[in-house]
Amino acid sequence: MNETILIDESGKRTDGRSIDELREIKLTIGVLKKANGSAFIEFGKNKIIVAVYGPREVHPKHMAQPDKCVLRCRYHMSPFSTDTRKNPAPSRREIEISKVIREALEPAVVLEDYPRAAIDIFVEVLQADGGSRCAGITAASVALADAGINMRDLVAACAAGKINNKIALDINDVEDKEGSADMPVAYLPNLEQITLLQLDGILNKSQFTECLEKALQGCKMVYEIQRKALMEKYFGNDLSLDDENTEEIKE
Repeated sequence: MNETILIDESGKRTDGRSIDELREIKLTIGVLKKANGSAFIEFGKNKIIVAVYGPREVHPKHMAQPDKCVLRCRYHMSPFSTDTRKNPAPSRREIEISKVIREALEPAVVLEDYPRAAIDIFVEVLQADGGSRCAGITAASVALADAGINMRDLVAACAAGKINNKIALDINDVEDKEGSADMPVAYLPNLEQITLLQLDGILNKSQFTECLEKALQGCKMVYEIQRKALMEKYFGNDLSLDDENTEEIKE
């Protein structure tokens, strides 16, 4: 069986990108007035909105933790987010990704600062185009920061994968379906800590190492976009990526 050609002779992919190029990312913060924190991300053709509520009282009360906050996440794809109408009921995949996003974000949040409280994160996919979990994690991290939640670092996420036997950065929907492997990664850049690593497909040892390194490079690029979006929100026209402003955001 012949593999679908995803990289042409000039090294261009189906969407015109090079093998090491991210899709265009647009990140807007504070889009929902009723939420404590919110963000809207366009990651390629993905369009995802995230709302954060809390810290607030836990319901039901028996779920409260005496020494830390309960972080809850709901990832949901709208019925109109894909080519064919999706059932609005939560699917097994959505339940799994909800758990994955929560576990990717938990190491970044200082949960012990909010005992007996809950923080709820709602990730709504308006349009899907491959890599929605990485885009959701990226937007959710910024929405948490927008809500004023104490965090150790921002969580940046990006995927890499194998297409036509080459390792490529930021796999889109076609490449995910037709390629050989997909590796989503979430990363705390300042702490140099990986909070998510999944692999769908088969890679040998050298390909695995190359794929992970490429995904981490993508995460660092995504982090700079997150950082710039926060700077624009809170410093406006006085945007300056100097060390003083950087330290203020980290605090």
